[in-house]
Amino acid sequence: MTMHAPVTFGAGGGEPYARALRTDGRLRLTDPDRPGEVTTLDVGRWSAAADQVDRSLLENVDGAVIDIGCGPGRMLVAAAQLGLPSLGVDVSAEAVAIARRSGGTALQGSVFDPVPDEGHWDTALVIDGNIGIGGDPAALLGRCRSIVREGGRVVVETNPDPLADRVYTARVMDADGHESAGFPWAEVGLDALHRHAAAAGLVARQSWTVEGRSFCELVA
Repeated sequence: MTMHAPVTFGAGGGEPYARALRTDGRLRLTDPDRPGEVTTLDVGRWSAAADQVDRSLLENVDGAVIDIGCGPGRMLVAAAQLGLPSLGVDVSAEAVAIARRSGGTALQGSVFDPVPDEGHWDTALVIDGNIGIGGDPAALLGRCRSIVREGGRVVVETNPDPLADRVYTARVMDADGHESAGFPWAEVGLDALHRHAAAAGLVARQSWTVEGRSFCELVA
């Protein structure tokens, strides 16, 4: 029997994520079960330099940073500018190539595979909706718990709706109609994040919202 790797964010089909990365375009994240609800993803923001909100996530970091789903690497560049060792992990070859060209250190692969220096990272970033990776937030947070050091931090960007808690098969489409294959994804608000974090052995220390983006700091 032939085994196929699971489809990941924006891959398969017309490869809209890779296309958007090359053009700084926008993507639409859709759920076939809720056709009227579409989330617009601004790939241009991911490809631009880290903004003030992004940089604020690194203000209290004094050790090595690992960015889960690093995309084109803006947080890696920001960390380097602060003198922080950093590594990005992303399944997209296109994203990793861009991150490396920007000067970041990035690894192509899944966060669920072994990563360098497991158990020793000071801070793990799970932002830009990446708590949805794999469609299993508790498993993802458990993986982050094993990656950071004892007392380390996991900074998660949550859905602005604190009650959001959905797992579904998503698809991504670009402005030209190129559509990805379906992939497992999740949307997690603050209330659900607290539950998933507790199941993963993480403790919520603080949460905040700035410029329409919501975050929660978890401690191992």
